[in-house]
Amino acid sequence: AAQLRRRLETELEEIRGAGTWKNERVIASRQGPHLRLTGGGAGILNFCANNYLGLSSHPEVIRAAVEALEKFGAGLSSVRFICGTQSIHKDLEEKIARFHQREDAILYASCFDANAGIFEALLTPEDAVLSDELNHASIIDGIRLCKANKYRYKHMDMQDLEAKLQDAQKHRLRLVATDGAFSMDGDIAPLREICDLAQKYDALVFIDECHATGFLGPNGRGTDELLGVMDKVTIVNSTLGKALGGAAGGYTTGPKPLIDLLRQRSRPYLFSNSLPPAVVGCASKALDLLMESNAIAQSMAAKTQRFRSKMTAAGFTISGKDHPICPVMLGDARLAAVMAEDMLKRGIYVIGFSYPVVPKGKARIRVQISAVHSDEDIDRCVEAFTEVGRKHGALP
Repeated sequence: AAQLRRRLETELEEIRGAGTWKNERVIASRQGPHLRLTGGGAGILNFCANNYLGLSSHPEVIRAAVEALEKFGAGLSSVRFICGTQSIHKDLEEKIARFHQREDAILYASCFDANAGIFEALLTPEDAVLSDELNHASIIDGIRLCKANKYRYKHMDMQDLEAKLQDAQKHRLRLVATDGAFSMDGDIAPLREICDLAQKYDALVFIDECHATGFLGPNGRGTDELLGVMDKVTIVNSTLGKALGGAAGGYTTGPKPLIDLLRQRSRPYLFSNSLPPAVVGCASKALDLLMESNAIAQSMAAKTQRFRSKMTAAGFTISGKDHPICPVMLGDARLAAVMAEDMLKRGIYVIGFSYPVVPKGKARIRVQISAVHSDEDIDRCVEAFTEVGRKHGALP
């Protein structure tokens, strides 16, 4: 035990010395555009949550959670196939499938679990999976668990993907796996080109829509709707823990035989407790709001453009395009961490991202715009970035 402690303490000191230590700030209020932190920090503007549509504290979403809690209890104390399936679980799965215009859907405790559970259940040593090199960690881990032949293509590089697909023709089934919207860079996968290549080489397409569901596309259905390829993407995995209420939970939606197979073979589904009723109530109401009106989803574009254009005009480099994930690229891990701390002193809650969350030399402060940010909130954030950037030499 003493030897282990010394080794761990040495490793922790190396993380601190590299400037990549990740502190956790403690929030003493609801999630929203304005926060209160423990220790007296009040009136803080929050620019780093995945609360894209502002539904985490929406009164109707909260009311739906309370009603579900009172009617169905705190939890099921069981997995789904034993005694953990309630009518609200089936109703939500049907609603998810309808929202994505797919045949069926299956709920998980998180999208990390959904990604961990699909590849092993679907793919065998006779098959192949082709993955974008910058896919989310949960996709990478899910692929590691399966026994399929693994190909990694360069980020959004269609020439490299085509070369890999040509090489993979010797395998029985080929599955192209990509994030729809990439969480670290805010860029959107070229799904039209991916689907064209998949059709050319007789492959299937899987997308992770965690940073797209609810707000990309005319009706918020995601990148496949945005790019007009809903009929060409076979499998969609996404989360209930970001735009759709922000509590927890994930899902897979696609062909009914696939969903039926996952209920029989997907280990995270079979061996994890059912989603708590309050979480199901939140997500169900969030989907109701989206399907009733696309106004919330459509409100994102102008606010995203306002932030991106003002930051670019100030001299910052913003990665990605037209996505509310707006990474302020800085390169240096220490600079990102110090600037984020100075931003907090000016009342702006943002976080510096560095290795191993992003590649070495690609440190950034990831800003995320929400539908409930006002124009004044956005302008205040840009002003603070400009002051802090000049102070630390990130701007001339």
